[in-house]
Amino acid sequence: MTDYFENQHSSGASRFSRMEIHSCPELIERVGQLGFLPLLDSGISGFCAEGLMAEECRFVQFDDGSWEWPLWTWKSSVIKNGGCVYGKFFAGKAGFISLDWWPDFYNWRRSQTPVLEEGGIEEAIVATLQMNGSMITRELRAACGFTGPKMRSKFDAFVTRLQMACYIVTEDFVYPTDKHGREYGFGWALLTTPERQLGRTACQCNRTPQESLDRLTAHFHSILPEATEKQILKLLK
Repeated sequence: MTDYFENQHSSGASRFSRMEIHSCPELIERVGQLGFLPLLDSGISGFCAEGLMAEECRFVQFDDGSWEWPLWTWKSSVIKNGGCVYGKFFAGKAGFISLDWWPDFYNWRRSQTPVLEEGGIEEAIVATLQMNGSMITRELRAACGFTGPKMRSKFDAFVTRLQMACYIVTEDFVYPTDKHGREYGFGWALLTTPERQLGRTACQCNRTPQESLDRLTAHFHSILPEATEKQILKLLK
């Protein structure tokens, strides 16, 4: 990995411009190369899937209100075929983590919230998911009793915290269909636990949480040499 990046240009913009994405297989390749890739703006120039998209693959909205966004369409394929995990892992924003780096990331983040409060809302959310295997967000929200006015944003905040702590991941996206059977809209996240999606072995790490954090930090410095310590820690903590 280090050799790959040592061969790139010195500036961040040049470095990532050499990784321009034109297809779903190329997106999968970039996730594997980098190990971590936020979906949208990460706060570090060029370090996100959206920023790496080739011009012809960027979001386009048409006069009739319809739109085309390859990156959004590719997410499901990357999750299912890309050897990675997807969720809101980076300062509450979504992104991909390769399976090579997942054990250390899981080890570090779980150490920050090792036990959920007994009888608390977050414990109930995880228990509901464990009982049902996987659920789209609105089904999980209803099953947990968040059905009143203004409850959606409150529930989403709990789910985001649980994703940041690696208790919940996004298994796929489910799309509604029109009367012709065509999918439309931005889809609903299908949530599950990482243990169910990957198996417990894939979530195990033989390092201490601090050793995992040190390893993660060193890796981020190697792929983002222009980023500050503060920027990197914001993504990792």
